[in-house]
Amino acid sequence: MSMMLTLILVVQMLSALAMIGLILIQHGKGADMGAAFGSGGSGSLFGATGGANFLSRTTAVLAAVFFVCTLLLAYFSNVRPASSGSVLEGVAVTAPVSPANVSPAAQIPGNEPAAKTDNSVPPAPAK
Repeated sequence: MSMMLTLILVVQMLSALAMIGLILIQHGKGADMGAAFGSGGSGSLFGATGGANFLSRTTAVLAAVFFVCTLLLAYFSNVRPASSGSVLEGVAVTAPVSPANVSPAAQIPGNEPAAKTDNSVPPAPAK
């Protein structure tokens, strides 16, 4: 499984790099007007319009390959083996032992019992 993921990742990276290169080679929309009147079109490798058609189709194919590789990587990243459960299944968890005579509220930090105070109302002063 790991070998297949590595292969898909390599294909995705190569298609991304090739797509970047092809996009940088292509001319903008404004370059087509100059090629229509013959300026620089005859000296190109693919002719006046053949290069744009070839490069755009190749870019579309590489984009499709990149998209499929991305979907496959997303699918395989969420697939879990059926026999495997939690990572913590084999770990033994033990609860801390608390003394029997201490209340649970006293075990919380900052929850010390308050000192006994006299809450009675003092007598009113005589007039």
